[in-house]
Amino acid sequence: MRNLLSNLIVYGNLKHDETLEAIASISDAAEAGEESKVFSMLSGCFDHVHKIMETATNYGFTDDLWAGYITFLLMTDENPLAMVSENATIPEGSASHFAKHDFEYIIRLLHYDFSRLESMLCTDCFSTLQNYKAVKKHERMYYSFISKTVNELKDELMDADNADEFYESMGKYYHDHGVGMFGLNKAFRIRNDTDGTPELIPINNLDAVNYDDLVGYELQKKQIFENTRNFIEGKRANNVLLYGDAGTGKSTTIKATLNEFYPEGLRLIEIYKHQFKDLSYVISKVKSRNYKFIIYMDDLSFEDFEIEYKYLKAVIEGGMETKPDNILIYATSNRRHLIKESTADRDDMGVGGDVHHSDTLEEKLSLVDRFGLNILYTKPTYQEFQQIVISLAKKHGIDMPEKELLAKANVWSVRKGGHTGRVAQQFINSLNN
Repeated sequence: MRNLLSNLIVYGNLKHDETLEAIASISDAAEAGEESKVFSMLSGCFDHVHKIMETATNYGFTDDLWAGYITFLLMTDENPLAMVSENATIPEGSASHFAKHDFEYIIRLLHYDFSRLESMLCTDCFSTLQNYKAVKKHERMYYSFISKTVNELKDELMDADNADEFYESMGKYYHDHGVGMFGLNKAFRIRNDTDGTPELIPINNLDAVNYDDLVGYELQKKQIFENTRNFIEGKRANNVLLYGDAGTGKSTTIKATLNEFYPEGLRLIEIYKHQFKDLSYVISKVKSRNYKFIIYMDDLSFEDFEIEYKYLKAVIEGGMETKPDNILIYATSNRRHLIKESTADRDDMGVGGDVHHSDTLEEKLSLVDRFGLNILYTKPTYQEFQQIVISLAKKHGIDMPEKELLAKANVWSVRKGGHTGRVAQQFINSLNN
């Protein structure tokens, strides 16, 4: 098996995968008849069998877990050929020649015969791995897309009779989905290591909401949709600030927008204000990718002593480095002006030692001006609240006379002290309990 891995060129990262490397070592030892060496590596090898099962469980692929694991590695390998082929036609040339060379060996790796190793170990764990029958099909809801994609590509690759067919299947995958973590996931957040080093990680438990789930706010949804459509099509588009009352659907609109345009290459990166210093890192990671990225800031606001907004202003407009064309910033806030303002801020007579305090105030307010599209979300009227309740009840299959439903919704809204879309959803959730 190590010979198959060592011959890889374009997909050379596979030979550095710890699991494949460990299984290759014990398999080669079995082929060489080195029984004592095989048994000395047995415990570690079983740990990697467990890792394959764990990966399959996490990402929802089934049946041949060995082939599924290798397929998953191929899908996430950001090699030069894959990156060039991202959402485009896979190119012909020297790179494709090397790729087809690799695929000859990967085909043999997918169909690897573990019988010699299993005979020596008196076990059938590897053949069981290749014919895995789950008691109950495991597919986490938020991995359903990944599960379907891995299983479908795995089946295609297993059916490929030669490198040309294999190459065609990989090319189609790259064209349809891209490559690496951006190809498999919709949204990401920043995780900082103990030393502060930032890293983009996927967000997997996304709400499967769409525009129809947000009752009303038709003008607001239309503005967001058209702006995002222009962005996806490479036309001029604005950074967007959604502001207004809490619980009115600002965040839901952003999630619905991501779900709407994800098939066309839209991705989202959520960032919090304490991470604004990492914005340059985020931009460096995505500016050369063939996707469109929304940098999303939820519930954005600043106290008067917080200065993180200066990082944001520089990124949006005004820094030395131009914001890439594949990035927009969408933010939500309950505040129109984002930065806390007191009555003292109106006084230009040396507040806090600031002789020209109005200049400082102007600097704070200028952040809002960097958003080309400001969209207001207000609380619905009581009649609109009732319509939201009725629509949500239909969506969730609540079988209750409308009069009784609205009466209970009224009591709920009084207890909650408001009648927003969020309150309506919470009311419906209470009926499902």
